[in-house]
Amino acid sequence: MEGDTFSGLGNGTQVDSKVLQTFQKSFVQVQSILDQNRLLINEINQNHESRIPDNLSRNVGLIRELNNNIRRVVDLYSDLSHSLTRSMEASSEGDSSGVLKSDAKATHKRNRPG
Repeated sequence: MEGDTFSGLGNGTQVDSKVLQTFQKSFVQVQSILDQNRLLINEINQNHESRIPDNLSRNVGLIRELNNNIRRVVDLYSDLSHSLTRSMEASSEGDSSGVLKSDAKATHKRNRPG
């Protein structure tokens, strides 16, 4: 699996499987946080509708947690964007058959006629 590549970026660029694993891991983290946010929002709404003072007070902490989760999602997407940009820049430094490695360095691989 170490040398597996994926040419799914639409421009013929090949991406190392480690890069794909990193993206997949990040997207799983994002989805988990978004699922958690959905539960937080539901609880916040229920507390708000109840108009019970203790529940309304609890919403302060829940909203703070929600904001922190949103910040984490933004950071994850920012890191992904930065990684993709570095990978694309590394790819453009080589020829069109460059293979993107997870350390953002391009290596060369010959394309065999199909």
